[in-house]
Amino acid sequence: MGHRERLLAGARRCLYERGYARTTARDIVAASGTNLASIGYHFGSKEALLSAAMIEAIDEWGEELKRALITNADVSSMEPTERFEWIWTRVIESFEAHRPLWVASFEAFVQAQHSPELRKQLAAGHEEARFGLAALFQNLDESAVDERTAKTVGSFYVALMSGLVTQWLLDPQRAPSGRDMSEALRTIVANVQGTELTSERGDERTKRGSSNDEQDEKSA
Repeated sequence: MGHRERLLAGARRCLYERGYARTTARDIVAASGTNLASIGYHFGSKEALLSAAMIEAIDEWGEELKRALITNADVSSMEPTERFEWIWTRVIESFEAHRPLWVASFEAFVQAQHSPELRKQLAAGHEEARFGLAALFQNLDESAVDERTAKTVGSFYVALMSGLVTQWLLDPQRAPSGRDMSEALRTIVANVQGTELTSERGDERTKRGSSNDEQDEKSA
């Protein structure tokens, strides 16, 4: 294992043990058995190294979730809402094991407000997440997810993930479960569809009214 890989492994260990904000460059050096110069050479800065390690850890978390889907034969035969609930249940179950990772991600977001380089790095990670989450929930290969799907569907799931993590970190007892998420989805979809139906009926009535007015004018 070269210095770069050792630095990433050491940084990940520090993220889980100390968090993003409290980890120093010397902590990473001690955990990786490398030296301070290696951080600058391979990553440019401690922040860039920590962010790379965090993104790598989140990617591995996503791969774990995918493997869980693959090994569960029943998932492929589930109805969409059932699959939606099952995935969110597995996501929530994983939060406890990876709690330090999610805390570190929020600490990184705060630091990114003062570092354009870090913000760019995290934004790139979010873009990857859009494609990954869209593929996961839509039951697609990631290569089949186009830019528009990532922008719309992927961004929607990123928003759900961020909001769920926030609630779970602050108040896990009252954070929604996978079943709650599924119930909410059905309620929202029914409400949206009902609104659209009401709007369509209103348009039809307007059209009929306009048609009747035109016939009255012709008769007159």
